[in-house]
Amino acid sequence: MTRKSFYILLLISTLFTSCIPIKDLVYLQDKNTSAEQNTIAAVESKPYRLQVNDIISIDIKAIDPKLVTIFNSTESASGTTAKSESSLYFNGFTVDDHGNIRMPILGEINVIGFTIEEVRVKIEKKLLEEYFKSDANIFVTVKLAGFRYTINGEVGSTGTKTLFQQHVNIMEAIANAGDITTVGNRRAVTVIRQTPTGVQMNDLDLTDVNVMKSPYYYLQPNDYIYVKPLRQKTWGTGQTGIQSIGTIITLLSLATTVYLILKN
Repeated sequence: MTRKSFYILLLISTLFTSCIPIKDLVYLQDKNTSAEQNTIAAVESKPYRLQVNDIISIDIKAIDPKLVTIFNSTESASGTTAKSESSLYFNGFTVDDHGNIRMPILGEINVIGFTIEEVRVKIEKKLLEEYFKSDANIFVTVKLAGFRYTINGEVGSTGTKTLFQQHVNIMEAIANAGDITTVGNRRAVTVIRQTPTGVQMNDLDLTDVNVMKSPYYYLQPNDYIYVKPLRQKTWGTGQTGIQSIGTIITLLSLATTVYLILKN
C-alpha cells in the first residue's frame, strides 16, 4: 500500500467513525418499518404523592378575607400575589421527617403519601368542622411550590431547575435546560427517582417515539436526569465531517513539521 492510499484510507475511516449520524440527533423517530401510521398514546401521569422535604403552597380565602388571614402564611396575608422560588421556599409549608406540615392555628397536619387534591380536601374539611360554617364560603388552594428537578451531563445548562406547572415530561425538562448537546447520548438518558421504597433508575431512548409510553416519560418532582456523552466526545476528532477533516489536516501538518525538523 502506497503512502497516498494509506492517507486516503485513514481519512475515510476517521470520517466514518468520528462523525455523529443524524439518526442519533433526531428526537422521537418512528422506527416502525410498516407503512401504516400508528398513534402513540403517552402514558398518563399518575397524581404525585407528597414526600419528605416537599414544599407546598397553601392559600385560604373566604367572603371576609379577615376571617382567614391568621391561617395563611405572611406573604398570602399581606396580599402579595407574585411568588418567586425563594419566597415559596421561605413561606411555603415543608413536609418534615414525620410527614407533617405545620400551619398557623391548624397545627400539624399529616400529608405524607397524599396527593395535592387530597391535602386540599383535608384542610378544607378541618376548617369547616372546627372553625367555620359552610356559609363562610371557604376556598382552599394547595399547590406544589414549583416542579423541581435536577439535570446533569451533556445539556446546555446543568443544575436544579424549577418549572411552575403541574406536569412536566422529559422533553420539556430537557428543553428547559438548553437541549442536549451534539455529543449527548439521546439513546440512553437516565432518570433517577427517589420513592418511598428506594431509588429507581431507568434509561430512556429519546430518539424513539415509543418513549412516550414509558412511565418515566412524565417526570415527578425531585427527579434527577443524567445525559451521558457519546464516545465521539472522548476521541476529539470532531462532531462533523468538516471538523474531522480539520483535525486530520492539523495532525498531518504537525507530523510533517516534526519529520522535517528531525530530518534536518
